[in-house]
Amino acid sequence: MKLYGYWRSSAAYRVRIALNLKQLSAEHISVHLVNNGGEQHFAAYHQLNPQHLVPTLVDKNADTELNLSQSLAIIEYLEEKYPQCPVLPNDAEQRAIVRSMAQAIACEIHPLDNLRVLQYLVNEMGVSEADKMRWYHHWIIVGFTALEQQLSQHSGRFCFGDSPTLANICLVPQVYNAKRFNVPLDDFPHIVRIYHECNQLAAFAAAAPEQQHDAS
Repeated sequence: MKLYGYWRSSAAYRVRIALNLKQLSAEHISVHLVNNGGEQHFAAYHQLNPQHLVPTLVDKNADTELNLSQSLAIIEYLEEKYPQCPVLPNDAEQRAIVRSMAQAIACEIHPLDNLRVLQYLVNEMGVSEADKMRWYHHWIIVGFTALEQQLSQHSGRFCFGDSPTLANICLVPQVYNAKRFNVPLDDFPHIVRIYHECNQLAAFAAAAPEQQHDAS
């Protein structure tokens, strides 16, 4: 199994956590999103991922090779193929709640603050650095405000109950980014508590951006 990613990519970070929680090994291959105009745009990588995004998981089966993009799809694939150490509850209603929280982060917050969006705001629309940061903070705060309410209803030690799930896998990279860009988090005690709780686990700590071989 190979994982193409970038140390600071939130989406790649999610997959690293999932692999660690499931105790799966993968060869980690760096695709630098900034150097050389962005290595995700190189022709060789385009063959793997036409979206020019990370991560991409390559998994060889008996007769085929699977190239899979989109972090949530990758994690759901890992969940189904390698069911040990599950990251989704068995109960259908509980799975739906966990997916709801995960998608609130991965589909609502993260895309608005993704690197290519921020680059477009600055390079194509002429947005100032200050206004870019206002944009970034606004969408994090909007998303975290709603998520905090969900966590008040469903969290235990982690986002849903007392075991890490897909929701935690999505939450930790998003909080990491919020802290990196100095988003105030005082109004989100559940989010902050769970973030620190997750990072006490080796699976999360080893997946942190600074622990990756391409960190710079």
